[in-house]
Amino acid sequence: MSEIFQHFRKDEQPFIEQASGWVTEVEDRYAPKLTGFLDPRQRHIVRAVAGSDDLVITEFGGLPEAERQRMMIAPSYFVAQPGDYEIAVMEIRYPAKFIEIGHRDVLGSLTGLGIDRTRFGDIRTGDGVVQFAADRSLADYLSANLQAVGKAKVRAAEVESADSLLPQTDHYEEDSMTVSSLRLDTVLAGALNLSRQKAASLIQSGRVKVNHTVRESVSFELSDSDLLSVRGHGRIRIEEIGGRTKKERIRLIIGKLI
Repeated sequence: MSEIFQHFRKDEQPFIEQASGWVTEVEDRYAPKLTGFLDPRQRHIVRAVAGSDDLVITEFGGLPEAERQRMMIAPSYFVAQPGDYEIAVMEIRYPAKFIEIGHRDVLGSLTGLGIDRTRFGDIRTGDGVVQFAADRSLADYLSANLQAVGKAKVRAAEVESADSLLPQTDHYEEDSMTVSSLRLDTVLAGALNLSRQKAASLIQSGRVKVNHTVRESVSFELSDSDLLSVRGHGRIRIEEIGGRTKKERIRLIIGKLI
């Protein structure tokens, strides 16, 4: 386990231990294990921890091109079907002419019901409609208890047809760059074409999140699959960390939300 820890951040150790427990459970029981909804960085960790040709790891988020997905860790004999991921896509309709519901409103209402973040996935908003993926065991509870989002009175119902699912409207434009280090201020400055001083100011003022957690240290080290959310500047995803140039700069492929 200590060999795995050295490749990841110290604050990720509890999740690494949890993922290692999932893998051990599958190997011991020779039966599949379904996780909760995980973000891209967490799924990267699970794949790194599993690291075995004897296991098959697949993922599904319920909604098209979902960012948060459930993973199935399974022996090589197991072929997962969509129903095995136990996901219900719930839908809320409201009068968009009179009120607007955003992602943050829905997130707040779900966590306000005491639902852990790992039990629901992506939240999509449209014109007078919101859809979100959730653990199927919550479907009846949500239908009965999710009665208000923001200032709107609502009712939640399960989406019956895949043809009715809201598409992913967020698109990341891929770009390549080189940086002197993987420090947060260095990568942020390069990705957003800012000075290091301006990037540092954004970080130190609490306007930068990495994997949904505010990071105020300019020297925070980035890694594969990290997702940066920068208030006022959008989102940046670390797609790939490559080798070094002749001048010892690090090659990066990033995705910028457009």
